[in-house]
Amino acid sequence: MQTLRLTKKDFKETVNYWKEYVGKTDVSDFQGHIEIEGGLGYCRFDSIKATGRILAEAGSGIKAGEGIEAGEGIEAGWGIKAGEGIEADSGIKAGWGIEAGWGIEAGEGIEAGSGIEAGLGIKAGEGIKAGLSISCKRRLSFAYNLFAGICTWKKVSNDEKTITCGKLEPRDTDSKIEYGVLNEIGLPNEIKTPSLSGKEVKIILDGVEYVATIK
Repeated sequence: MQTLRLTKKDFKETVNYWKEYVGKTDVSDFQGHIEIEGGLGYCRFDSIKATGRILAEAGSGIKAGEGIEAGEGIEAGWGIKAGEGIEADSGIKAGWGIEAGWGIEAGEGIEAGSGIEAGLGIKAGEGIKAGLSISCKRRLSFAYNLFAGICTWKKVSNDEKTITCGKLEPRDTDSKIEYGVLNEIGLPNEIKTPSLSGKEVKIILDGVEYVATIK
């Protein structure tokens, strides 16, 4: 399988301080591996897809206006950001954060040096490990172990070790949260019926006020 190696000459500096891809090769559906040399900061693409792996070396990150997809793994020395989804048949790993406007899906594990955030769901074939919080609005699915807020470079607050999701879906009974605080907010299409259980009510009958607790 061929490897496309992108270097500084394939990018131009922007006012936002990231590097914009200007290379001649179409990377929206590349048949092979894509490697990005280190030390470039965030490298932005309209979209990037490879049948093999996508690798950004130390000091380089991947940013896409649309999606990021790899037939093998995705790895970046810095962060990984996509306006749409991030998908890899193997693992996804970032030295900094992972962020997707849509969902994040990996055939193996997901690992980030800081936080992981998805506008929709997060699905990992293996475990998930984040230096800071994990957040998605829909289902969070994983196998084995899940860790949030395990960074070693700062003191972590309760918010920074929170796992927020619509619904947590461990693969089996052996899959569990090893570290982190779960905040399950419910799926968007779920309608929560208010409950009066445990509430006190006051009733006035024949001029006499009674207080009762609903069981």
